[in-house]
Amino acid sequence: MIPSALAWSDARARDLLRRMFDAAVGAADPARILAGHLPPPPKGRCVVVGAGKAAGAMAAAVDAAWPEVDLEGAVVAPYGYGRPAPRIRVLEAAHPVPDANSEMAAREMMRLVQGLTSDDLVLSLISGGGSAVMALPADGLTLADKQAVNRALLASGLDIRTMNAIRRRLSAIKGGKLAAAASPARVVTLCISDIPGDDVSAIASGPTIPDPEAGRDLSEFADLLKDRLPAAAYERLRAPAVPAPPSPAVDVRLLATPGGCLEAAAAVARAEGIEVEILGDDLEGESRALGVLMAACARRPVSRPQVLLSGGETTVTLAGKKAGRGGRNTEFALSLALALQGSAGVWALAADTDGEDGASGGSAGAVIAPDTLARAKAAGLSGGVHLEGHDSGGFFAALDDLLVTGPTCTNVNDFRAILVTPRDV
Repeated sequence: MIPSALAWSDARARDLLRRMFDAAVGAADPARILAGHLPPPPKGRCVVVGAGKAAGAMAAAVDAAWPEVDLEGAVVAPYGYGRPAPRIRVLEAAHPVPDANSEMAAREMMRLVQGLTSDDLVLSLISGGGSAVMALPADGLTLADKQAVNRALLASGLDIRTMNAIRRRLSAIKGGKLAAAASPARVVTLCISDIPGDDVSAIASGPTIPDPEAGRDLSEFADLLKDRLPAAAYERLRAPAVPAPPSPAVDVRLLATPGGCLEAAAAVARAEGIEVEILGDDLEGESRALGVLMAACARRPVSRPQVLLSGGETTVTLAGKKAGRGGRNTEFALSLALALQGSAGVWALAADTDGEDGASGGSAGAVIAPDTLARAKAAGLSGGVHLEGHDSGGFFAALDDLLVTGPTCTNVNDFRAILVTPRDV
């Protein structure tokens, strides 16, 4: 190993970061990980339902793992995330704002689990993104109401747990209602977590998990979002909460988590003798604020190469501003670059493991290098102006530094890796 920063060419640093990202995504690939988590086949029927960015890939993995089992059912994934599963229908719908196909898919799931017996098995395949693609409005609400709520939540800056609490309150399928409709059949839920802390009730808003916040007072959030909420949604959120009734034991099996995927990425770096510090798989807060904080960590002098890894889900609060192209990961990356101010020997990659970073126009995230700001200046770009306009994606597109993967058909949330090399040149 050569400890000098001279050993780290731009190409080598970018290659390492990309291999770490690929390892993290690979550790959440349903084709690799699902089969070992399946329960014994049922005596009766096996009905497969599910929703999320990994739903199509999970359905295909079930189909491949159980060739002798009589399967039926349907799952729904965002447009472009569907994968063929010969015996299970794979539907597609809109994300992050639901559309008519989202409601149609939700009604189909509810239909599929009707009339089952205790000998039957419902296999529920759940991953991040399921809230939007499987949307069934609660009584008194319409699909248009749900769409307006989703838009308000996406621009609100609220944490994911609160957003999911609101979604469950306004849904006729989330918060365990799909499982209740399947009774008395056994329900086994296979999850790929995209939630900080791996709270299974929050993954896709928990369609088969009893709502742990059924009694939570959400009126303060209704008031916070009042100007952007439909009247019916506002009144439902303001109404006194009703505690959830007792529910049977829930069989939930986590296939992949953000923490496990960070460990897979860390193994890539450690195999090359690089020190790794995992800062947490559940970091939250404003993307730009986290970028400044991470820059302070990356400025620490090191005697040998080190990688700082983190995951979680940050937020971008638009506060009524018209946004450009980008998402929470490109915004983090731009904030990090500005805070580093061209520090020698520091590269970073920030991306969403599903392959789509917010309104990025098809990118998963971005990569920064020591010369990012210098190249931007030469191209007539102002990082500060782009950050203020929430146009981080446009900034990195102009530098050809967007990470474009296409849909990965899994989702373990954000992935951030910062490579810090010795500054001895």
